[in-house]
Amino acid sequence: MVPADQGGGLMRADLLAEAAEEIDGLDEALDAVDAFDQALVTGLLRPQPAQAAGLTRLAHAVAGTPLSARVAEAAEKAAAGSASEDHVVALAAARTALLGSVHDALLTRVDEATGRPRGEQTASAPGGQQAANVLAAARSWLSDLARAGWQGIDHELVSGAAQVVSAMLPDPALRRPATILDGFAAELAASCPGVTLERIPVRRWADLWSRAMLLTVPGAADAPATGTATGRLLPLGVDVQEHATAVQAQVHAVFEPADGSTPRLVRASASAPKPDTVVGAGLWQLLRPHLSLLAALGDGRSMDLTDMPVTADGDLIWSDEHARAGEPADAFATARVALPTATDAPTAPLDRHPARIAVPVFLEGYAAQEDDEALTFTVAGHPLAVDTDRIPAAGPLTPKAVATSGACIGLLRWDAGAYRLQPLAVETTVRKKAVAIHAGGWAGGTTDKAGVKAEKAATDAVAVLRERAGRLLRK
Repeated sequence: MVPADQGGGLMRADLLAEAAEEIDGLDEALDAVDAFDQALVTGLLRPQPAQAAGLTRLAHAVAGTPLSARVAEAAEKAAAGSASEDHVVALAAARTALLGSVHDALLTRVDEATGRPRGEQTASAPGGQQAANVLAAARSWLSDLARAGWQGIDHELVSGAAQVVSAMLPDPALRRPATILDGFAAELAASCPGVTLERIPVRRWADLWSRAMLLTVPGAADAPATGTATGRLLPLGVDVQEHATAVQAQVHAVFEPADGSTPRLVRASASAPKPDTVVGAGLWQLLRPHLSLLAALGDGRSMDLTDMPVTADGDLIWSDEHARAGEPADAFATARVALPTATDAPTAPLDRHPARIAVPVFLEGYAAQEDDEALTFTVAGHPLAVDTDRIPAAGPLTPKAVATSGACIGLLRWDAGAYRLQPLAVETTVRKKAVAIHAGGWAGGTTDKAGVKAEKAATDAVAVLRERAGRLLRK
């Protein structure tokens, strides 16, 4: 069923308002997670009464589920300071399950608001024989972290991850947990010693810890089931995530199968390491060689796919051999016509987390209001917060353009206890002329002065780094 247009495009904003108060058990589940996360701050080696109560609260939250008995035992042992690795894994599983239930409840509300069906999850493809000893070593290090707690970390403890990561990286089947461990260890190393920290990213480190812990369980990192996609790909927009040493672009699109079956939402991603001197539009130079789709996105074109590998979760495993540029395709026409009838991709089990929610939506006819530097769209009488902080500097889209827009393609997310809209593209008026402005408008190149300057700076920076690397290799 497609929801009626209430002045907000094809979305029922009333179902998103005050979701935290209306979804049964949401606050209780998040409170139980927070209580357990506080136990990880001081560590499980000698938990104080308040931390022991947090462990018990986690166990009570999963009572009546298949995890109940194992987590109750794990919480009891951990409260006594005698938790084994198996007990620590059980606690990580309980925490992940609770956040998964929150994710599912929030996503169900989103599905009701958009009126789009969601695809069914399929089982992962059986993986190869993973190195059990390497996984056990990773699990041991993560267990030691949990016992020490974030306040107890030091360089000696954190450095224990280096050897494990080095053993994992050569194995493609272990690259996913290796990457998480490597990044997590780097964050911890930059924060040592933990006892001196004034502020600890409690939820973030607990998320990284629990995810890494579950990926050490044999079979958890198996590749998702894959098939092939043949048909037309219609880009909607691109989400750019930038860090000091890396950048990722994820294109959200509608895929129309050549056999005439139901269109579905898919994603295509590219990541690249980057020097901290490459910023703004210069990021596209690092990403373009890995994803030709970016050029099509910047040019406003579709792409024709032939036997492109795709996971059951809607992720295209991009290969230029299976794609060629297609006809012009306007993203807003796609959002108005194709998006409402597309099937949303299911979520992989270990990806079920509120922070991973990013659902493409289309809005129009809203009223934009700015208050205390915060932007809100009033959609059919209901407020929807707009997350302008997520707009990348690598494109022409600006908060001002969003604030003066009349239509918006965006990603619906959950953050700070509310649904928020991340703009990907808007229709607005510039000098009395209607224009579309995309966050990925410079992905294929640009003539914009600021964009050209950033591209040139990136070219110079990359050339210098390559020369330096070449000199090192020649020595």
